[in-house]
Formats: sequence, C-alpha cells, structure tokens
Amino acid sequence: MLRGITLDQDSYDRNDLDDARLAGSLEQWTHYPATRPDEVASRIAAAEVIITNKVRLGHEAIQAAHRTRLIVTAATGYNHIDLDAARTHNITVCNIVDYATPAVVQHTLALMTAMATRWHHYYQDVQNGIWAHSTQFCLLEHPIIELADKTLGIIGYGKLGQGVATVARALGMRVVLTARPGTASCPPERLRLQDLLPQVDVLSLHCPLTPETQHLIDANALGLMKQSAFLINTARGGIVDETALAAALRQGQIAAAAIDVLSTEPPSAGHPLLAPDIPNLIVTPHTAWASIETRQRLVDEIARVIEAWRRGQPINVVS
Repeated sequence: MLRGITLDQDSYDRNDLDDARLAGSLEQWTHYPATRPDEVASRIAAAEVIITNKVRLGHEAIQAAHRTRLIVTAATGYNHIDLDAARTHNITVCNIVDYATPAVVQHTLALMTAMATRWHHYYQDVQNGIWAHSTQFCLLEHPIIELADKTLGIIGYGKLGQGVATVARALGMRVVLTARPGTASCPPERLRLQDLLPQVDVLSLHCPLTPETQHLIDANALGLMKQSAFLINTARGGIVDETALAAALRQGQIAAAAIDVLSTEPPSAGHPLLAPDIPNLIVTPHTAWASIETRQRLVDEIARVIEAWRRGQPINVVS
C-alpha cells in the first residue's frame, strides 16, 4: 500500500476541485494545507509519494525521506527541490507542464489592455465621483492608446509565448522575438535583445528564471526601451531587477508596467515594487495561472504522472 502526502494543498486547491482521479492514484493520502520548514522532515518520513508546490525539499529533508520514491512538483518549476539529493537517493522527480497556458495568456492580455485603456484608473475616477462632476459626457484625463499596429516583443517563445503572440496578432500587433540568454544559438528570425528593446511598444516575459535570465531586465535594458513602452512580467520575479523598474517608472523611462510575480512571494515589508508612490504600475498577486480550469488540469495531471510512474513508465521526469 502506497502512501502519498501533499505539503501545501491550499496553494492550488481551495476545496473547489474534483480530486477523484488523484484520490484513486494511491491507496492512502494525507493532504496538508500548508507546511512550515520545521514540519517537512516529520511529514514526509513515511510517504512514498510527495506532492509539493512551493515547499522546499532540500538535501536534509530528502535524506530523511527513507521511503520516498516519487516527488511531484505541482508546477512547472522545480528549483525548490534538491535534484542531486533526489538522484542520490533514487527518487524520481516529475513536474507538470503546459497546464496554465489559456489562463496566463488571458491574464497577459488583461494586463496589456489595462495599460492601454487605463480602465483601472477610470474605474477609480468613477468611484471617486469625478465622472459625476464632469462638464463633459466622458472623461479624458488618462491617455488611451490602441494596440493595433503596435510592436510586441516576447522573451520566451514556448507554449505561453506562442499563445500570447497569437492573441496579439489577432489584435493587429506586430510580434518580434529575441533569443533567450542561455540558448545554444540564435535563429536568424530572432533579434538580439539589445536590438529588440528599442523597437517594442510592449515587452512580455515568458521565460524561465535561470542564472542567464536573472535580472535580464535591468536598468540598462529598461534604458533601451521607449518612454512610451509597457513591460509585462507573468514569468518569474527575478527576471526583472525590481529596484531598477521602480526607478524607471518614477523617472518616466517607460510608460507603465504590469507585474504578476515578485522575487519574494509573498512579498516582505518594504518591497521596492509595493511602494505607494510608483506611478503606472499594476501588481497582481501571482494569479495569472489561477483559473479554476487551470487548477483542475493541474490536479488531473498530477494524478496522471503518478499513474504513469506506478506503471513503470514515468512521464515529465526532471531527475
């Protein structure tokens, strides 16, 4: 009889999903809504299968997991798992891929259109009674632009980047791509980053966080962009130098930014992008992926990964 545990179920399931397939993938389950670092070792000690979204499984924890044979990260990223330790202890590590594309594309479009239409600022004006006291039938206090005929630059052209490109082209935008740092070669149709940045009206990030992409969008990169340009980050917080972005917005180096991810989540007090004086910044709390449909696909895919592993044909293996 195989026992599985979930270390941080509340990070993706708030009792609003159908977990029948996952429940049937193992004989016994224990689901923890959250797990503190000091609770990890005792909770995983008797489990053959571990599901973790963001709870870290370092060397010491994995060393204490004497019965564990499979770790599934309830996400695409797996930098919170010590893969070397897992290999040493003959533990298979699998991730979940391509489950959030519709939601992330939708959220990216929402952020892009918010910056273009300034609807969130106009909504505040309506709530504050400014429209009711207007001398005209409409308000024109915040400049609105059309996305048609604008240029969208994409960094990271996997399923997410391709999905965003499809929607952007439907809006009449021109799409340009750059070779992500760390890739072996640059296809001829892709621009060098320093050549792409001055061209784009919107820059959207969809690449993983790696040593090569850490602070890829820094003060120098922001300085190459148009003053009228928008930045969107629904990838990983560390790709953007957050202090540099805050300064760029305050100084008007770029027109606006919309961020769904931060380098530290949840953010600590005094985070540079949560200061109240930063203009033209939208911050959403890592919800681009969080549709109920996406989270249901995630749970079903976790079950499929476990089923494949039990058949001796593991899928989505990262270690």
